[in-house]
Amino acid sequence: MNTTSANPVVPLIGRVLLALIMVVYGVIKITSIPGTTGYMTKMGLPAPELFAWAAALIELVGGALLVIGWQTRKVAWFMVLYVVVATLIGHRFWDYEAAQRGAQMANFFKNLAIIGGFVLLANFGPGSASVDKS
Repeated sequence: MNTTSANPVVPLIGRVLLALIMVVYGVIKITSIPGTTGYMTKMGLPAPELFAWAAALIELVGGALLVIGWQTRKVAWFMVLYVVVATLIGHRFWDYEAAQRGAQMANFFKNLAIIGGFVLLANFGPGSASVDKS
């Protein structure tokens, strides 16, 4: 039995829920570029404003493409790469003092779960309730 076509609404719900964090935080980043730039500066990135805009656009556009299900497998693999890099830059919990370590560790493992969702989406596809229809 092809589990991705058993109920077309289930993969759609999964895609929307997985994309929601990207879209919401993409909007937050775009509407607060100075704050996002400050965070990128704190992380030691060169050209932090460029990275702030890139992160905002990747999250917003990537999330939107996942919701509609266009080029889903490719977008999901790209989002895996993006979240891996963002996690390794932004949530190195092992570098933090005990007071902040727990929050950074939670974000690190949250991101691992998101990566897992993107891997599943890349492997199984978006389902039939998508532009890709696969």
